[in-house]
Amino acid sequence: MPDGPAISFALEASDTPVSGELQRAYFADIAGRYPGWSPDLIPSADPAEVAPPAGAWVVAYLGDVPVGCGGVKRLDERTVELKRIYLADAARGHGVGRRLLEELEEHARAFGYECVRLDTGDRQPEALGLFRSAGYVEIADYNGNTWATYWMEKRLV
Repeated sequence: MPDGPAISFALEASDTPVSGELQRAYFADIAGRYPGWSPDLIPSADPAEVAPPAGAWVVAYLGDVPVGCGGVKRLDERTVELKRIYLADAARGHGVGRRLLEELEEHARAFGYECVRLDTGDRQPEALGLFRSAGYVEIADYNGNTWATYWMEKRLV
């Protein structure tokens, strides 16, 4: 979006009104792709789990409009999981998703983590393509998410 609004990122709490609205949009998107899915059927991303000192919650903005979000959740002393990565339809296809992913990885690095993991399903081909092109490789199921088809990780060091 070279001539469009500036892309920026802000560390925020995941339970603010803005973050809540983005997560509701994420939940609606996922529920539309996977009939029967609901947020209480997957591994947690509670506000305390995606907050400092061990985690982070990032909101992406185009100008002053919130268009995406994602979290960093500690799994162990070396590994984090990326949670609830979402990008509004209007912001897709312009590099915002890749920049959001890089921002989340930078927060993981800043906390000293060595590895980032995530999961995604087979009805999210755009997410799978982004993750693969960003260097994520498939691994075995690490979190028991029955809605996921792919479990992936990327080494940060």
